[in-house]
Amino acid sequence: MLLSKFTANFDSNNPLNEYPRPQLIRDSYINLNGKWDFAITSNEIIPETFDSSIVVPFCVESALSGVCQAVSKDNYLYYRKVINFPKGFKKDKVLLHFDAIDQHSKIYINKTLVCENKNGYLPIVIDIAPYLTKKDNEIIVQVKDELDHTYPYGKQRNDRGGMWYTPVSGIWQTVWIESVKEDYIEQLTITPNIDENKVSIIVKSSSDELTLKILDEEKIIYKEKSTTHIFEVVLDNPKLWTPETPFLYDIIIKSKHDEVKSYFAMRKFSTSDKYLLLNNKPYFVHGLLDQGYYPEGIYTPATYEAYENDILTMKELGFNCLRKHIKIEPMRFYYYCDKYGMLVFQDMVNNGPYSFIIDTALPTIKLNKLAMAFKKTSKEEKEVFEQSMIDTVNYLYNVPCVVYYTIFNEGWGQHEADYYYKLLSNIDHSRVIDSTSGWFKEKDSDVESLHVYFKKIKLNKSNKPIIVSEFGGYAYKVINHLFDENRAGGYKNFDSLDKYNEGLYNLYINDIVNNIKNGLAGCIYTQVSDVEEEINGLFTYDRKVLKCDKNIMKEIKNKIDEAFKNEQL
Repeated sequence: MLLSKFTANFDSNNPLNEYPRPQLIRDSYINLNGKWDFAITSNEIIPETFDSSIVVPFCVESALSGVCQAVSKDNYLYYRKVINFPKGFKKDKVLLHFDAIDQHSKIYINKTLVCENKNGYLPIVIDIAPYLTKKDNEIIVQVKDELDHTYPYGKQRNDRGGMWYTPVSGIWQTVWIESVKEDYIEQLTITPNIDENKVSIIVKSSSDELTLKILDEEKIIYKEKSTTHIFEVVLDNPKLWTPETPFLYDIIIKSKHDEVKSYFAMRKFSTSDKYLLLNNKPYFVHGLLDQGYYPEGIYTPATYEAYENDILTMKELGFNCLRKHIKIEPMRFYYYCDKYGMLVFQDMVNNGPYSFIIDTALPTIKLNKLAMAFKKTSKEEKEVFEQSMIDTVNYLYNVPCVVYYTIFNEGWGQHEADYYYKLLSNIDHSRVIDSTSGWFKEKDSDVESLHVYFKKIKLNKSNKPIIVSEFGGYAYKVINHLFDENRAGGYKNFDSLDKYNEGLYNLYINDIVNNIKNGLAGCIYTQVSDVEEEINGLFTYDRKVLKCDKNIMKEIKNKIDEAFKNEQL
């Protein structure tokens, strides 16, 4: 079994115990990750006994869960945990957080159904205080995962292979509890405005009065009280956030009975008719596709060090962006991107149908219009996608590194892209929007977004910035670091590391550097790491071998910078 280097520090009794929400930290915190009672049945009657255990928060299919079992559409998964609270912990509300459960979940507290959810990628928060007893409180979670394409499913597929990966079932992000008073600080909405040297902070709370402090490192640079819960703060000579200088301002907000810590960055990401602009200056995005998969945890790394390792290694190679591909990560991933300075292009998670013929084959031979005529999406699928998109934007709104949203990728579940462009623009006008990454272009988008494999990149003139949002996918097989020794490949295969690195260099010089003068504004190479039988990563799947030569990658970065600088002269 392939294991990443991060399993060495894995503790099954206390996994991923770091505070899970860096954008809103309070002292009240109980982590429920670790061993839970577990059972798989064929009916929806809660079992009287649980015959096994599972390590939360790792999906049932993963090695780290301790179960490592495929789940059928007829299976019901049951999790059970009995908890007792420390003395003085319980206040007015006891908020139970499941940061992600895939796919259809029902949550019971002391045998009472308190929540039902069908989005497998976004947090669930429940006030369980009304259902608690003095001791031995029982949490039971029932999960049914039919891989129903009505709901977001990403790149999961039962008959996995190629660009489709092992399904993920059950709890796959942190489970935790906090307790708060009735007038707690529920939510922050933080909007930087570098053009006016201002940041707006809106606080959702029933408290009568709030106090805000803003800190530059440890120095308090702003302190004010408000009864309106709206702070409009002008900053003197603000420090702007970039991947090269990722400065974060800390904030502390207090109410009568609550205190939270958070952070923000002064940054702006926008477009001109030719360039992507970071803080109003042309900025070439040199990025990578990031699937967010790990061999022993699938959707979930053994430790958060895995996130840091991916981010910092890619920065060392000269990259400044990760395209988070068809997956929403735990908040700690985005925090590390904020902290270390890595732009994130965030994909919406697809739902709806996929057809190889309609979505891939026909566009490949330039029959896009014919393919679009066959695409069908149900009313329920449309409603689910719209709500999921809104919820995703609300979830990530305060995250500085997220600067760009992709609505549809290669037509998967695509429908009414122009409608979603307008909707997304209205709910978050602070990010760049790529409506249709790859093909099936409609009218409205902030960028021209192309996927180019198997041929040279040739750009047509456009009145929008041109992004090659996927390219490359060069593959090299590293023996003893493969998910499947017999099934491994990529878009172009090399039989030696020297040839692989030579191929990478030539690809970037010929297709990227030479196209900057033709209007190329950014590129996303496929990809950070191998994923299952796809071996087109810079890293092997286990992150133990970096295939690319660091000096060559740094030279590529220098060539890109030089060409981009010359283009602006």
